[in-house]
Amino acid sequence: MSKAMEMHEKWAGKIEIAVRSGVSTPEELAIAYTPGVAEPCLEIEKNPERSFDLTRRWNTVAVVTDGTAVLGLGDIGPEAAMPVMEGKAALFKAFGDVDAIPLCIRSKDSEEIARTVALLAGSFGGINLEDIAAPRCFEIEARLKELCDIPIFHDDQHGTAVVTLAGLIGALRFTGKDKKTAKILISGAGAAGCAIAELLFADGFEDITITNSRGLITRDGDYSSDRLNALAQKTNKRNVVGGLAEGMVGMDVFIGVSAPGILNADMVKSMAKDPIIFACANPTPEIMPDIAKSAGAAVVATGRSDFPNQINNVAAFPGIFRGALDARAKDITQEMNIAAAYAISSLVEDNELTAEYIIPSSLDKRVAKVVAKAVENAWKNLDKK
Repeated sequence: MSKAMEMHEKWAGKIEIAVRSGVSTPEELAIAYTPGVAEPCLEIEKNPERSFDLTRRWNTVAVVTDGTAVLGLGDIGPEAAMPVMEGKAALFKAFGDVDAIPLCIRSKDSEEIARTVALLAGSFGGINLEDIAAPRCFEIEARLKELCDIPIFHDDQHGTAVVTLAGLIGALRFTGKDKKTAKILISGAGAAGCAIAELLFADGFEDITITNSRGLITRDGDYSSDRLNALAQKTNKRNVVGGLAEGMVGMDVFIGVSAPGILNADMVKSMAKDPIIFACANPTPEIMPDIAKSAGAAVVATGRSDFPNQINNVAAFPGIFRGALDARAKDITQEMNIAAAYAISSLVEDNELTAEYIIPSSLDKRVAKVVAKAVENAWKNLDKK
């Protein structure tokens, strides 16, 4: 038996419910339960928003999956996804002090999943969508934003985009490149790749090209999703055709959220001076760091913890939800995501910045706090407009 199996057998669950009220005496019981509980119930009946003051709703997030895209394991079903959702809930609590409840739904119907979550939304302060296959994940997120008045966040998209932007800010600072002129190639046109492109555009990046398994996304192409068709009209400014090798020529930045081993040394050598490589396919990156460096890469990041510059969503989602919950936000906007990315990057001082330290560790206890404050302030600034 592996250590992981041994510990999961021992834990029999990585999270549990803790009791905050006393229930040991008749008086405590009368306050926490009947008859005392009737008073807050009636107060919430008059104003449902008071549920955020009088119950734990203010600090509780649902972690929702259908089990169709679990950690590289694929469609393994909702029950089999539960260990991952419990792990996610544990990270929410450990890094953001957010209470998270796994909801593993036995459906692959987008509308059915969205309606199920929407009907339960009165119990939560936010919804985190997790490990749901595309394009269903896009459909569910969009529908929940229509149905709910609490933040909806798909971590595989937006969490990945935030941490990628945070790392890229550091890499640009280190290399002296500018976001307005930096040429970026994103390998992978799925949930993460599209979200990264959208966030980079929102932050002022202007020259982005996307490639998928069939080749470079071009402006005259016709693609399977409205989202990718919209991005196609903004990306690939030079309308380069071909595959990854053709797309890499002259690029300043490669961002991989695609497949292992697809990038080689010759492709890196074809890039602009001091190229930046984010090879984030897991567990095997698009190119190994030593190969990328030997080919001339100035900065290399991966999704792995055993190499420097890990691009890890744990640096984003606990603080983002902490800030959104503290602000009583109704949504998580691109402005909030951008604020989160810059907050993460700010923890690496100029005198600390090196090729192997462009982004703080996801285990750095400062990260969630600065992200939470930045996200809270971003929402309040939006609320004032």
